[in-house]
Amino acid sequence: MRLRSLLFVPGDRPERFDKALASGADAVILDLEDSVSAQNKPLARDAVHDFVTRRAADATLIIRINPLATSACEDDLVALAEISPFAIMLPKAKGAASVRQLASHLSSAVSILPIATETPAAIFEIGSYRDVTSHLCGLTWGAEDLPAAIGAATAREADGRYTAPYELARSLVLFGAHAAAVPAIETVYPDFRDLGGLAAYAARARRDGFSGMMAIHPSQVEPINRAFTPDASEISWAEKVVAAFAASPDTGVIQIDGRMLDLPHLKLAKRILEAGKLSDDG
Repeated sequence: MRLRSLLFVPGDRPERFDKALASGADAVILDLEDSVSAQNKPLARDAVHDFVTRRAADATLIIRINPLATSACEDDLVALAEISPFAIMLPKAKGAASVRQLASHLSSAVSILPIATETPAAIFEIGSYRDVTSHLCGLTWGAEDLPAAIGAATAREADGRYTAPYELARSLVLFGAHAAAVPAIETVYPDFRDLGGLAAYAARARRDGFSGMMAIHPSQVEPINRAFTPDASEISWAEKVVAAFAASPDTGVIQIDGRMLDLPHLKLAKRILEAGKLSDDG
């Protein structure tokens, strides 16, 4: 399964659930946490329970619960105990221990997608996710809660780039995901009207090694899917590389179009072809 685009929808807005599915997103995140007020959480739980019961068999649905060790999370787990979404998104995750704790409440068929950077202590646990790979469908991060937790004025420069501490958090999640052999999911681009900026942001994420990205508005889905799908020229290059190495199995270096390529390029080519195959399969 490919997770290029993961679209958030508030759990207390059931009239938006089917529209989110129709957006073309690879997964829909039904949110019980930040986008839902405390008084609306019971309504959201009921709406999410009903929707997942009806649609889990034909849609990739992820439920973002409230943080562990909160009464809201306890209520979430009770309300959702009888359903099986594709995954549970875990906010305020604190490494492998928190994944194990949540997994003890879930069916083995339900994966976990931790948000790995929302508290200062969580930063030091990112490497531990490789110990719980079997429970994970990916690893993601966020740049909103962490600056608030440490009293930072902002996570971004005036031009929108992340400041150094948050570039570090992003990079650690990227490497932590690959160390755990799970997809690295880029965080949201908050200005949903700026589709040009989104396209550049998503292209940078793919360049750096992320395999997908979260979205906050249906208009963001198509640019994200496009950014994380290999185009025809990439597929052509990858096919040539794989074919060239297959024709010379005893060599570690080949030449294509005037460039010397070695085994890391072969690995990249295979990843591109696999990504293209997943896109073709839907």
